[in-house]
Amino acid sequence: MPLAKQHPLDKVFMALADQTRRDIVHRLADNEYTMTELSSGFDISLAAVSKHVKVLENAKLIKRRITGRTHHLSLVPEQLTDALDWISIYRHFWQKRMDKLTEVVENHED
Repeated sequence: MPLAKQHPLDKVFMALADQTRRDIVHRLADNEYTMTELSSGFDISLAAVSKHVKVLENAKLIKRRITGRTHHLSLVPEQLTDALDWISIYRHFWQKRMDKLTEVVENHED
């Protein structure tokens, strides 16, 4: 039986499930970095950072541009759109609950 095709949103959330990968995304949100520059900010080896970068590339969250032997990495923020849309559904849910709680507290104070 063939495996079901993985939804792109699954890849995004899986990639962001790791703290190091979230830190990489956070750093790349500010600027493009070479692989060497990016890896210097972590207490893990260049090879370990490279593995994390490959997971992020597979999720299409970052892209790589190669100039000679230098690898430049940058964020692809558009890839976060579906994840943000999905999360916003639940933000709305919690906001409604918080509004209701505020209403109950204010009515209780009277």
